[in-house]
Amino acid sequence: MSQINRLCSIMINITTSITRRKKWLMDWLKASGKQWHQSGAVQKMVLVALLAGVWLYGFGVTTEAKVYAQTTTANAAVNTIDAPLKARLPQDPSSLVIMDQLNESAMAATNEGDFARAEIYWTKLIEIAPNNAALWSNRGNAKVSQRHLEAALADYNEAVRLAPTIADPYLNRGAALQGLGRYEAAIADYDQALLYNPKDAALYNNRGNARSDLGDWAGALSDYQTAMQLEPRFTTAYGNYALALYEVGQKDQAIRTMKNILRKYPNYTDVRAGLVAALWDRKSSGEAESNWVAVENLDQRYQDLTWLREVRRFPPSLTAALERFLQLK
Repeated sequence: MSQINRLCSIMINITTSITRRKKWLMDWLKASGKQWHQSGAVQKMVLVALLAGVWLYGFGVTTEAKVYAQTTTANAAVNTIDAPLKARLPQDPSSLVIMDQLNESAMAATNEGDFARAEIYWTKLIEIAPNNAALWSNRGNAKVSQRHLEAALADYNEAVRLAPTIADPYLNRGAALQGLGRYEAAIADYDQALLYNPKDAALYNNRGNARSDLGDWAGALSDYQTAMQLEPRFTTAYGNYALALYEVGQKDQAIRTMKNILRKYPNYTDVRAGLVAALWDRKSSGEAESNWVAVENLDQRYQDLTWLREVRRFPPSLTAALERFLQLK
């Protein structure tokens, strides 16, 4: 049950540019030996925030450690149907219109948080274009958002089979494995994805989270640093980096970093709670108390040590310090 709870704390956020999504589909089409016909649909490519049991807060102010996955539009499926399948479709433009409508419906359902309905649309699209890896990966994301992680893995496996040199299916499968608590397998997928997309900040952030789950805080710190270097405005990686600094013993630098983050993002509850723990551990009780007022107003779950350990999986030393603070408070 704790792994299901863990899944509830995983947020899949919007982080990757339209340019990257275009590159992924074009690379996949090239690898598949199919022709890419540029269309207006490309300009509509978006990433969708898939929420695994929680709703989306503002970027940089979420309470959870986030694991990132990617969903892309299926409009490209219109141009990627293999010849035999295309021959079996009605010989009129309406079949392609239907595919476009299914794609739009799937994305709309995802945006609305109706993941069961989105799964139905992805399934219909897969029936039409079974060789499109993006469709399998998207349906896997819909299943993850319904907490059907094992079922999602089958879809991700098919996406990886169809597009073995594209990073995103590995990223998505790694996120599902991480939700299941299979951290070593998740790291292996992130490693593989980084072979094909070594400049993806989300991948480094995810791998850092998985490493921290295994207690490898030095490795996690290195990954968060790389994510920040690749995407300087990646606030989540910045927050994770600050917490990891404290866990590896760089406490003064961690506190300075937390304060810098909170000047720009005062509602970043994870960092605010970490700062409370760090200040209390440093005997700065008054400052810790004043910061705790903000934490209580933002998210009262940080008072629940079971949630903190088993769901949020907060860094152990900061969890221990926060426990001492709460006991004395």
